[in-house]
Parts: sequence; structure tokens; C-alpha cells
Amino acid sequence: MGGKKYRITGDRYPRMRRPRHRRRIVLTLAAAACALGLVGWGSLQLIDVFGGKGATAQAAPGKKKCSPVQAEQARSRAQAARTPLPKPGALTVNVLNATPRSGLAKKTADELAKRGFKIGKVGNAPDGYDKKVKGTGIVLGAKAAAQGPLKMLGTQLMGAEQKTDGRKGADIDLIIGSGFKDLTQKQDAERAVAQLAHPAPPPAHDAGC
Repeated sequence: MGGKKYRITGDRYPRMRRPRHRRRIVLTLAAAACALGLVGWGSLQLIDVFGGKGATAQAAPGKKKCSPVQAEQARSRAQAARTPLPKPGALTVNVLNATPRSGLAKKTADELAKRGFKIGKVGNAPDGYDKKVKGTGIVLGAKAAAQGPLKMLGTQLMGAEQKTDGRKGADIDLIIGSGFKDLTQKQDAERAVAQLAHPAPPPAHDAGC
């Protein structure tokens, strides 16, 4: 059973590798997909920028909506900054006692006169306020006096409530309440006047109110 022997000659052998052209195709498709994605994303960004959406999106987080209280405070600060503060000598103050203690109106009026205020009436408070003011007092005047004269007089009695009525005259009332002990110390009142004359700028978060 002898057979012939064969010898393989040549330099080519069968190989078990996956053809390289498939790998190239897969890589090419992946690269093309990435390129298309980048181009599409860039186009959307350009559309947003030129359409104004980008600026709105960036500005929206920093913009805060003011509450009614914040808006009113911002308006008050702005109006106070525009309203010149009157000198004490330009104000005529009626000192009225709404407490059962006698002599408070006269004593308070004398001290206000020393601080440069003009004194008008000195006596008891009218029936609408007599024995009915629970706090330190009320600073009362016309609506036009709200931002200047009432604030100036209010520095002399910290904690006093500021109110307006329908009067036509320029005089203002200091109604002494049951919680009254004494006027604000002169040095503290002067500091309060200085702050009113040169109010601090509104906080940054109130700028849009």
C-alpha cells in the first residue's frame, strides 16, 4: 500500500484572518456618523444664537422676579433718593400727648426746639388718638410729606409709626403714645438723618424691581 508522497511548494498558505476591508468599512461609517452629529449640533447652536434663543437661555437663570414687597421697597428707595431731605427749621411740628401722663408734650416740644425744629401746637391729642396710641408715637402729616418731612421727624423718635391724612397744610404732628419714654438720643438721630440724606444704593438683586 505504498503511496506517493507529495510536497507542498510555493509561498502561499491559507490564512484564517477576517478580511481587512470589513473593518475599514465599519470605522468609516462610525467616523461619518460622528461627523454628521457634530455638524448637526453646530447648526442648531448657530440657529439658536442668531434666533435669539441663546441669549434668552443665558439671561433667564440670572433674572429674578420681584415680590410685591421687594418692588415696593425698591420704589421707596428710588423715590427717597430723588426727594431732597428738608432741614429741621423748615418743618413746623405739633406735639400732641395721647397718654394720661401730663407734661410730656411740653418737654418733648422743648427738646425738638433745641434740635432746630419749629414748634406749632402743644397739647393733648384729638379724640381719635387720645389714649389709643399703643406704641411710642405717630408721625402724621399730608400725603405730600411722606417721603421728606415725615421721615425727617421720624428720626427723632425711633419706632414711631408714620401715617398720612387729608390735611392741606404743611405742618406735621408728633403724637406721643403710651410706649413713649424719650426722644431718640441726639447723636443717633443725627446718624439717621445722615443716612436719609445719603441713602445707600439698592442691592443688586433689587435692580430689576
